[in-house]
Amino acid sequence: MPNRKRAPSPAPGKSGAPGKSAAAGGAAQRPPQTSRGVAAPARETPAKIAPARDLDRLCIDTMRTLAMDAVQKANSGHPGTPMALAPVMYALWRNVLRYDPEDAAWLNRDRFILSNGHASMLLYATLHLAGVKRLDASQKPTGAPAVSLDDIKAFRQLDSVCPGHPEHYATTGVEATTGPLGQGCGMSVGMAMAERWLAQNFNRPGFEIFDYAIYALCSDGDMMEGISNEAASLAGHLRLSNLCWIYDDNQVTIEGHTGLAFDDDVAMRFRAYGWNVERVADANDTQAVAAALKRFRETQDAPTLIVVKSHIGYGAPHKQDHSAAHGEPLGEEEVRLAKRAYGWPEDSSFLVPRGVREHFQQGMRGGALRRDWLEHMRQYRAGHPDLAERLDLMQTGGLPEGWDSDLPEFPPDAKGLATREASGQALNAIAKKVPWLVGGAADLAPSTKSNLTFDGAGEFELGYYGGRNLHFGIREHAMGAALNGLALSKLRVYSSTFLIFSDYLKPAIRLGALMGLPVIHIFTHDSIGLGEDGPTHQPIEQLAGLRAIPNLLTLRPADANETVEAWRVIMRQAQPACLVLSRQKLPTLDRSRYASAEGVSHGAYVLADTGENPDVILIGTGGEVSLCLEAFEELARDGVAARVVSMPSWDLFERQDRAYRDAVLPPQVTARVCVEAASPLGWDRYVGATGAKIAMCGFGASAPAGDLMVKFGFTRETVVAAARRQLENSP
Repeated sequence: MPNRKRAPSPAPGKSGAPGKSAAAGGAAQRPPQTSRGVAAPARETPAKIAPARDLDRLCIDTMRTLAMDAVQKANSGHPGTPMALAPVMYALWRNVLRYDPEDAAWLNRDRFILSNGHASMLLYATLHLAGVKRLDASQKPTGAPAVSLDDIKAFRQLDSVCPGHPEHYATTGVEATTGPLGQGCGMSVGMAMAERWLAQNFNRPGFEIFDYAIYALCSDGDMMEGISNEAASLAGHLRLSNLCWIYDDNQVTIEGHTGLAFDDDVAMRFRAYGWNVERVADANDTQAVAAALKRFRETQDAPTLIVVKSHIGYGAPHKQDHSAAHGEPLGEEEVRLAKRAYGWPEDSSFLVPRGVREHFQQGMRGGALRRDWLEHMRQYRAGHPDLAERLDLMQTGGLPEGWDSDLPEFPPDAKGLATREASGQALNAIAKKVPWLVGGAADLAPSTKSNLTFDGAGEFELGYYGGRNLHFGIREHAMGAALNGLALSKLRVYSSTFLIFSDYLKPAIRLGALMGLPVIHIFTHDSIGLGEDGPTHQPIEQLAGLRAIPNLLTLRPADANETVEAWRVIMRQAQPACLVLSRQKLPTLDRSRYASAEGVSHGAYVLADTGENPDVILIGTGGEVSLCLEAFEELARDGVAARVVSMPSWDLFERQDRAYRDAVLPPQVTARVCVEAASPLGWDRYVGATGAKIAMCGFGASAPAGDLMVKFGFTRETVVAAARRQLENSP
């Protein structure tokens, strides 16, 4: 297949799209002034607009008015940015983007990310006019529109495919869930990394299967958020020339002019990151936009930032360039006046003039490219069947046969090993069998034991993008978002850092859970047991915070074999997961005396028991399970009918049926003790109002781990005493 890293089709201003004419609202001739001195577009009615070039203007104004009408009808939303950026979106989607509306899941399509997700109506209007077809649950086109006009009329309403911010799982054509500013930028970097990895690993001479580009539209707010700066620094370092950010420099946020808090020279900052920087003086100048996009496609050694000056609320005589156009409806009168400025029927609502859809779709470039790609893919399958089979398995989320056949088993050992060590061994065993499992750390891989060390694993780095070990530097925020972008590209990915720094990844983890992306987060140094680094590094509330996120699987294994089983569970799940691991050594339990670690798959299981009807139940996670076992042995010697429950995952346990849960935690047994070196928040669910909680109710301290465990009450004696009090007080 020929190299597609080439210039887009001719500049719109030279092939029928608006250039610098007055009709296009271009930079050469400014629109006439209103009575308040605010620029407004030239007045032309749709009935008077001629074919070709003026049809482009009609498409652009249709996008603007659909956004205005949808926000007004919903009485909620952000109309100003769609009004400003409709020409930019039109120039990109109609004339540049390699995207076939008939198949929004085509593997080699260009990706578009709306990082400034508050401008969602800009994307919905585009998907509608472009004729993008809805995909079913198996990612097959249905032939129905992804976004119909009725869907747009239901903007921000219950169960609409046009929610307030773009949601990947809700709307075909939305590549990523965005809204929290900067996250889309970070995900786009992950997508760019994914394209480079896929190209390196799957392209073969004569078969350029992957060579797509990634475009992200971002705002002043995106540029202020720290995550975008981390992500831009990483992209510049890796010289991801397949990545283009289009920066809407309108200098207006909700509070007012950006000068209140922001006066960065963004272009200079990005040049320092190693980016190519282009400028467009007026968002209405689609010829200049196309020229900047062409230069991006020609740039081979750096990502590109296109700085576009725009007027938020363009055409609204009283709200253009004002924060009032940002986060609220314009108001019915202002909508009428803006439509008058566009030469639009003032009393129309959700108008799509005849010929607009056809003209928009006529210019899109993806259909022939996809058909050509499919033919090359047919030949590729014949010549490289193993690679094609691997690619198919990636797309369906499957796993190779025997992927877990080499997972380690650990013999009983009183000294044991840290669960981070066991995790590293399990990870490497799995990664050998799953070639698209890639990941890395925020500069902590030697400590989190997350490096892939087998022959051929390699590094993902400038000059060779095919390696399996990713290096994010000390950029946890960007790492979390980039992993989501990699997962959206169908790679199986993992991150690693200390549990305390999960707070830095929390926004990305939450978005990954919203999208149901099977990203694996390896969090080590899981408690005060990490020792001398002290309370700044000792997590307390982090476990409770992770457990509170819906659709996120959190596991804290008790020993090496539970850790292996946790990996087995995680790899089978089509959802994000957090694996919480110890720095300190933990005893490897004797499974001939205690229950099999396979119980991890149920979330909680009876690890040790003196009989079928226990008097007291000890529940633990992680390293504290061994304390429960020590206490259990002492209680058993004294004739107490005790039970130990290992509960590595609340989430998995809650999925079990009532009969299983009652068998593990019999409701009639109210004498219960939970032991976890973390916040007690949430444990009432399992120990009840009268149960005992041995947990951390404050911050830790700097000292050797053994001293800390004694100081904060994580000892056999403490657990035994709590169990005896429970027995005394139980009915």
